[in-house]
Amino acid sequence: MSITHFPFTAVVGQDDLRLALLLNAVSPAVGGVLVRGEKGTAKSTAVRALSALLPQVDVVPGCRFSCAPAAPDPACPDGPHEPGPGKARPARMVELPVGASEDRLVGALDIERALAEGVKAFEPGLLADAHRGILYVDEVNLLHDHLVDVLLDAAAMGASYVEREGVSVRHAARFLLVGTMNPEEGELRPQLLDRFGLTVEVAASREPGQRVEVVRRRLAYEDDPAGFAARWAADEHEVRAQVVAARALLPRVRLGDTALLRIAAACAGFEVDGMRADIVMARTATALAAWAGRTSVRKEDVRQAALLALPHRRRRAPFDAPGLDEDKLDEILDRFPDEEPDPEPEPGPGPEGPDDGGDGGDGGPGGGGGGVPPQSGGPESGPETAHAPDTPDEPAGAEPAGEAPEPEPSAPRGGAGGAEQAAVRAAEPFRTKMLSVPGLGEGAAGRRSRARTAHGRTTGAQRPRGQLTKLHLAATVHAAAPHQKARGRAGRGLVVRKDDLRQATREGREGNLVLFVVDASGSMAARQRMSAVKGAVLSLLLDAYQRRDKVGLITFRGAGAELALPPTSSVDAAAARLEKLPTGGRTPLGPGLLKAHEVLRIERLRDPSRRPLLVVVTDGRATSAGALGGDPRELSGRSARLLAAGGIASVVVDCESGPVRLGLAGALAADLGGPAVTLDGLRADSLAGLVKNVRTAVTSESSRRAA
Repeated sequence: MSITHFPFTAVVGQDDLRLALLLNAVSPAVGGVLVRGEKGTAKSTAVRALSALLPQVDVVPGCRFSCAPAAPDPACPDGPHEPGPGKARPARMVELPVGASEDRLVGALDIERALAEGVKAFEPGLLADAHRGILYVDEVNLLHDHLVDVLLDAAAMGASYVEREGVSVRHAARFLLVGTMNPEEGELRPQLLDRFGLTVEVAASREPGQRVEVVRRRLAYEDDPAGFAARWAADEHEVRAQVVAARALLPRVRLGDTALLRIAAACAGFEVDGMRADIVMARTATALAAWAGRTSVRKEDVRQAALLALPHRRRRAPFDAPGLDEDKLDEILDRFPDEEPDPEPEPGPGPEGPDDGGDGGDGGPGGGGGGVPPQSGGPESGPETAHAPDTPDEPAGAEPAGEAPEPEPSAPRGGAGGAEQAAVRAAEPFRTKMLSVPGLGEGAAGRRSRARTAHGRTTGAQRPRGQLTKLHLAATVHAAAPHQKARGRAGRGLVVRKDDLRQATREGREGNLVLFVVDASGSMAARQRMSAVKGAVLSLLLDAYQRRDKVGLITFRGAGAELALPPTSSVDAAAARLEKLPTGGRTPLGPGLLKAHEVLRIERLRDPSRRPLLVVVTDGRATSAGALGGDPRELSGRSARLLAAGGIASVVVDCESGPVRLGLAGALAADLGGPAVTLDGLRADSLAGLVKNVRTAVTSESSRRAA
């Protein structure tokens, strides 16, 4: 039974999203689109509905790789094909699950048959299915790195290569790459981000009338999908006809010198790297003109193309949200006088799209008239700037009754007491030293700690568990060699049986859960250290992003500790919470460590394979036990030893400063069984202090205890 998707023309508002998708339908050379936005904003709904608007494709009958009958791929595994009449079929939209294996994406070679029977048996993967269609990746920012690498190769070469121990298969793989993502779950690797031609920011409408229309039409669709689609069939037909007409007009669109100068100036003005942005902008502006039924590119086409093609490519500081300064863009474009417009030979290439009653900005399905985006890029058409999640209410700065302020000789009046102090700006981030978890893990692919992975250097061989993936040829031959005489083939070639096959074991890197426990008490602020501390934590967050880690943030101050940010893949969210972090009050170090123990216990149940790394940022002082009572120093020591007993890898960032130092952070690190690193010693280019990582420290601590 076929699935009836929500009609594209029934999506409320979301002008930029619909326009970007339709421009790719008009000109697939634009290079796809990345849709960024919060959950529940119709990202997936609009993408799945796009396939119904694409023209049909002619394919060679029986070819599993969708070869064009007029020009079949000479290297097609199902070929060779003779040019001739083809068979028309709808364009496919193929979904790539985030947890898919590499064999599911690129296809699988039957190594056992290839070795034992000499048969090159190849089962096509999703890249073959998506050829000449759409490859859609929902939550693309959560895609494993090895799949990202495969997508990058296929997108760059227009072909997929599958190689297994000398047996190779190649087939064409040209597809429209469409991805959706929620920025709160983490950002996308820059290499893959640049492969998306356009990017769009979407958000749910705050206008009650539009939200009502979303709900009304979504409920109507769920009650009767076929009937709802039938009511929008005429609008869908009109938009489909306009796509076909725009495709026919596209080769006749002229991109003048002035338009090219504007494109080059915009790319240079926003300091984008490389030349891909210029090419994508040129293709997008040409598609915009064709979609509007014109044969020449105008300034508004270049402006809209810049708003869609440059936000994710412009050079920006770490943790900056994507987006363009539209005033700066207009200033750049206005430097060049308009060319004399060519007379348009006839009206637009196809029927005008139905009027869209929505004013844009809604995320849900439904509403908004015909749903065809505006045909020119007005000022309101640019993508909205992504915003960090709201910071939760911070606890009041007043100390509980009966609890004296923490003494701090050099603190200004009220600085180290119960009064909350305003948040200070973080110092500039820097490149940090490598911190890793000891041992060999099996977690998600990343770039921090050693782990058994599907990719990496080969470290050994084992019998395959289930389907054979990576053949270890030498081990297989070694296993088969002693049995050749018994198999009656001695001297007449090697006989390999299934029991002889050995699979390679590989070692690479994994991502970890990096949990920050940050001291925000008055003792940290009194010496004006908080700016440097925030800069150090931001630097570690940037390092965690680059190493594909999850991060969490616990802060402790006053009477207790709080989980400021639950473990997430969004380091941007952690940076936003840290930037607004207030300081003041006493130092409940013990409750902060106990909070970390509880968070890590829960996360271990959720994701047992992801190993944690605890980063405690403090000067080591403990002046409050919070609601637990007792001696603060004794509580912090017991809490640290509890974490060490659980095998939690830890590192202490020692924030103590001044000529006289108490060494409390070093004592805390000893209880945790990890190293202590000063703020200066955390820098990758620093020569101060002893260079250590968690692994060496744990080894040293184990040796000390054994002695």
